[in-house]
Amino acid sequence: MYSGRENAAQLLVAPTGGGKTLAGFLPTLAELADGTHRGLHTLYISPLKALAADIKRNLMTPIVDMALPIRVEDRTGDTSAHAKRRQRADPPHILLTTPESLALMVSYPDSDRIFKGLSRVIVDEIHALSESKRGDQLMLALSRLQALCPGLRRVGLSATVEDVPAMGRYLAAHPASPQIIHADPGPAPDIAMLRTAELPPWSGGGAAYAIPAILEEVKRHRTTLIFHNTRAQAEIFFHNLWLANDEALPIGIHHGSLSREQRAKVEMAMTEGRLRAIVCTGSLDLGIDWGDVDLVIQVGAPKNVKRLVQRIGRANHRYNAPSKARLVPANRFEVVECVAALDAMRAGELDGERPDRGPRDVLCQHILVRACVGPFEARDLYEEVRTAGHYADLTCAEFDNCLDFVATGGYALRAYDQWQRLKEIAPQTYQLRDPRAATRIRMNLGTIMDTDTLKVRLRGRRGGAPLGEVEEGFAATLTPGDTFLIGGEVVRYEGLREMTVEVSRNPTKKPKVATFMGTKFATSTQLSHRILDMFEARDFARLPEHTADWLRLQAQVSQLPVRNRLLIESFPHDGREQLCVYGFAGRNAMQTLGLMLTKRMEEEGLAPMGFVTTDYALLIWGLDAVTDPAPLLDRAALMAGFDRWLAGNAVMKRTFKTSATIAGLIERNLPGLRKSGRQATISSDLLYDVLTKHDPDHLMLDITREEATKGLVDFGRIEEMLDRVEGVDFVRLERVTPLAAPLFLEVGRVPVHGEAEERLLASQAAEALVVAGLT
Repeated sequence: MYSGRENAAQLLVAPTGGGKTLAGFLPTLAELADGTHRGLHTLYISPLKALAADIKRNLMTPIVDMALPIRVEDRTGDTSAHAKRRQRADPPHILLTTPESLALMVSYPDSDRIFKGLSRVIVDEIHALSESKRGDQLMLALSRLQALCPGLRRVGLSATVEDVPAMGRYLAAHPASPQIIHADPGPAPDIAMLRTAELPPWSGGGAAYAIPAILEEVKRHRTTLIFHNTRAQAEIFFHNLWLANDEALPIGIHHGSLSREQRAKVEMAMTEGRLRAIVCTGSLDLGIDWGDVDLVIQVGAPKNVKRLVQRIGRANHRYNAPSKARLVPANRFEVVECVAALDAMRAGELDGERPDRGPRDVLCQHILVRACVGPFEARDLYEEVRTAGHYADLTCAEFDNCLDFVATGGYALRAYDQWQRLKEIAPQTYQLRDPRAATRIRMNLGTIMDTDTLKVRLRGRRGGAPLGEVEEGFAATLTPGDTFLIGGEVVRYEGLREMTVEVSRNPTKKPKVATFMGTKFATSTQLSHRILDMFEARDFARLPEHTADWLRLQAQVSQLPVRNRLLIESFPHDGREQLCVYGFAGRNAMQTLGLMLTKRMEEEGLAPMGFVTTDYALLIWGLDAVTDPAPLLDRAALMAGFDRWLAGNAVMKRTFKTSATIAGLIERNLPGLRKSGRQATISSDLLYDVLTKHDPDHLMLDITREEATKGLVDFGRIEEMLDRVEGVDFVRLERVTPLAAPLFLEVGRVPVHGEAEERLLASQAAEALVVAGLT
């Protein structure tokens, strides 16, 4: 046991179910046991509201059992305004909250009083926070708390950290050194691929073929979590599972687009042991303690070893019991990926991308937060920010640019009062120009940018709880009579009334699939490398025979991709020339590469017509055969084409909207009203066009370019691919190869409008003239 006083920062790495959360709280309970402490003593930060509620439930057990004089409360977006006001006036001893709520709390002028006496901050699931802007927001808020409470101790908790020293440095106030504590890893998990009577299909992500085998596993276990990588896949699978559920086993569904009431209902049923299975997504990835879960099933390749470890830990959530999990590949290639993930996990190798420097849009928001408190000295704030997480390397010039933007809006916007937010009241000392602006700033805090969604309600029940939400873009495609899935139910679209999608229940028709913004994971770099190394070694012994035979046939008729060579195949099919590039760079990057290569092919007169991508390959079809792909992959030419494409693409405007909202340039929430998604998009598009034309070096455009290349388009993965390959292996074939065949079954084909389209139209017009006898 540790006392919590040895170091200013401690990182506890322990397996899921090992009791790390209680270990994090024990020093707090010991220090509060005598009842002498007044006010807030410990802050607990969780990435999930549901996790904070779960921790409160578990923490109250020892407090009640030992009759400790300790008040524990939570504060999230679900907490009432009355409760929040009371917490500010009379803080509890332990407050459980989220990064967004903490940012709001440190923005108040009386924050020094609220946090007076704060001794410890516990950051749970720190690995999950460190990978997003929410973590950057949290670390900036902690830098403020550290300035208010110099003796503040930080404790980070995680079960899945790939670079422990780096995570320790992220947690500690730079340049302090953290104490690293490794717990006994406990028994090895029982994990394997699920045996199914039917073979996986060549493509697709639903894994419907495995439903009979999955149902049998559900029957054999007390409670099963069935994880999916996307919300849409979870909805489809739940629907198909329920149709096959002849014994009417109690099964629920849980994901982030369902209503809060429905999620809470499922969580309560799970806690009480009334469900045999839950079909779920990342909404249940983290730390919720349901001891009755004795099996986890991962449907679809995990894409990331850390995510797999985290999800496996939901089963037998106890220190001395091995977690039990089964993997269900959704298609033939995912069999290979699942085996690679199992190998990595058994070797203890977790994956993780190298952390970026602290994002400047989040820093701009933090400067506004600091201004809400009262006047501040710029150099003091700069030094404070440099103690936070990924901001240690922030230059003074970068900070000053952010400060100038927050104060004036930048060169092109200085003339407009709405962006004149700070004034310099003394050299290098700033405060809000209008104190009333603090309310609007607080209303727009946060880094989670919700997609524009509409509530779904049953017609005739306007006052009832919504079934959930669908994206505005999906709702726009519906006509009365269309059906879709929501919360596992098939509903019929009746109409749109006052920004609400009205539906009726209609279980008889085959549904469309509602679209959700939920994350679409890309296979990690490390997992991709493992697959390529497996190919190079011809190490197929652990693969099912059908998959091993498929790969052996690929090696026989063409080649297998390897890590340091880029395999490109060319062959005719269905009257079109096909080009297949095996980049293994993840879906987003391969999609970007498809846009870049088809642009290069257009410039070379090769008439591409369209492309489709997976995590591992890109298939382009067109009218002309490529005889030498090397010039198409010229790095300088690709970069130039990429910049041109990005400049004129909606990706930049979409990224600008997100970053500008985080940075405070665009306000989504205003007192008494909320901008619709369309209004916000129009205003952001206008701002983007103005800045591009009149101030191309504006800070927000610089941030947008930086965010676009690593976000939606993932250009860093393309650069990683170009760095690791030492040459191109170009193979010309007479027919489709085994490895390319599944790409012809993929959905999401992207057409290329250009010379090929014009040539086809000209050819069809000529044929029509011949038929008409006019030539």
